[in-house]
Amino acid sequence: MKKGLAKAGTDKEKQLFSAADYLIKRSVWIIGGDGWAYDIGYGGLDHVIASDKKVNILVLDTEVYSNTGGRCRNRRPWRHREVRRRRKPLGKKDLGMMAMAYGTAYVARVAFGANRLQTIKAFSEADEYPGPAIIIAYSHCINHGYDLRKGISQQRLAVDSGAWTLFRYNPSLKAQGKNPLILDSKEPTADIGDYMYNEIRFRALKQVGPERAAQLLEVARRDAKERYSYYKYLADRPGASEAAPAAAPAAGAAAAPASAAKGS
Repeated sequence: MKKGLAKAGTDKEKQLFSAADYLIKRSVWIIGGDGWAYDIGYGGLDHVIASDKKVNILVLDTEVYSNTGGRCRNRRPWRHREVRRRRKPLGKKDLGMMAMAYGTAYVARVAFGANRLQTIKAFSEADEYPGPAIIIAYSHCINHGYDLRKGISQQRLAVDSGAWTLFRYNPSLKAQGKNPLILDSKEPTADIGDYMYNEIRFRALKQVGPERAAQLLEVARRDAKERYSYYKYLADRPGASEAAPAAAPAAGAAAAPASAAKGS
């Protein structure tokens, strides 16, 4: 259209030419860090996710308050909390699971270093989804305390160890009778200790309290397996049409005996 209007003569043609760039669909995103999404801005984020508005959100999750020296907050893994606050271990807040609870928002967790195609697919699906969409992206950070040239391999190790689970939750699949949750991660194959001890935020605990670190590492291994198993359980559930209850008997029809119903 712009080529055709390049030699615009009339005022209307000139006006159309000046507005041409605004006639295409644009992909607009809100981009924020995990400190905003999990903590100080969570109230507003929750309000948007619970709405029916077309809003795209990208959360760059480093699991630390990067701008303030990596301070501890509630999206930190438990071992990082232990070393920073000397407190009992707590699990990380699962923002993805909380967003999926509404059942009306597109939700995905990605790590482009581990699976680039899954990342691209998640962005494409989120942009096409008519309602609110949120993508939580693993982001390596200088506060992790390692050579960031190895950030891509560390992302891959985070996924392979089960520390970071990849998934896509698309409510549009419900209308097709499909399970909206797609688990893109495979069962963990790497030890989570190999992932954690690459980073100073976890390695520091091993240095100051090796016995306690060994105990918490076992907790981390169990936590990674349980988290994957839970996501797999949700993703393996049948779709809406398959899981739909049997139709109620017609009026006047005799009810099936309890034993027969149990056997079916």
